[in-house]
Amino acid sequence: MLTAYPRPGATIPRVTEEADGLKSALWIDLVNPTPEEIRAVESALGIELPTRQDAEEIEISSRLYAENRTLFMIVTVGVGADTLHPTTTPVTFAYQREHLVTVRFAEPIPFATFSRKLRKSPLSYPTAQKVLLGIMDEIIDRVADVLEGVANDLNRVSDLVFSLAGGGPKRHARVDFTEVLARVGLNGLRAANSRESLVSLSRVLPFFSEACPASNGEPLDDHWQSVGKDIVSLTDHATFISSKVNFFLDATLGRINIEQNTIIKLFSVLAVVFLPPTLIASIYGMNFERMPELRWVAGYPLSVLLMVVAAILPYLLFKRKGWL
Repeated sequence: MLTAYPRPGATIPRVTEEADGLKSALWIDLVNPTPEEIRAVESALGIELPTRQDAEEIEISSRLYAENRTLFMIVTVGVGADTLHPTTTPVTFAYQREHLVTVRFAEPIPFATFSRKLRKSPLSYPTAQKVLLGIMDEIIDRVADVLEGVANDLNRVSDLVFSLAGGGPKRHARVDFTEVLARVGLNGLRAANSRESLVSLSRVLPFFSEACPASNGEPLDDHWQSVGKDIVSLTDHATFISSKVNFFLDATLGRINIEQNTIIKLFSVLAVVFLPPTLIASIYGMNFERMPELRWVAGYPLSVLLMVVAAILPYLLFKRKGWL
């Protein structure tokens, strides 16, 4: 789909493939574009847009370059952070002094949010650089929201993993640690996607700051400094969140190990407790002729009492040692 956003005060329609309309557009947004839409934009602006395969390259030279007074920047943006399958998608920015072209193959929330802002207050974004800054701000804000959500969910996970009751460790029989592990892993993936997005943004900033004045002779907007500070602070926060995810992952695995050890200890104690009664029952279950206890009137109750005492004594010993 091709969407062309006009300059403030212009009368071109939002959706157009006419050459004149594309040449006068401030921002051209391509979402899963067809070959015809790609050719129309390339012909109108005299550029060659990177293919999807080019956008997925990881080399800096393939993601950031200048060609024919056009700056090409490929940014990684998170998609589906609120779902169970968060991922990332490459977004291509083709920047000219008079035009901004974006090519994407998904629907990241920042683009939908910014397009609404642009329609409501077009005078706030009179130039292509202002539009680019607006999109960058929305991407950064979205990353901040995702990291905040991850931090909040990890705090809820902490209540499950480290909860206390009655001054001692709480039994976690009702806690589904499989679900806890899934939540920790999901938050780790969200944090990793956020860091990947911030890394790509941190590469774009110095490239644009150097290439824009050199290529177009256009002064940089002062807001780029604020964008740079936001990227640095969020990168540090994302690093902290990632370390927190690793901590909760280790803690959850530790709790699972403790629960398993508790179960194994219980079975071991039960085996030791019932071992002496089993030994007594085995002795008196042997079929020898000369076993005087078999003829005693009180033989049966005495043997039962002996087995009970043999079971209670190990239990009391373990209790005194603090093993139970």
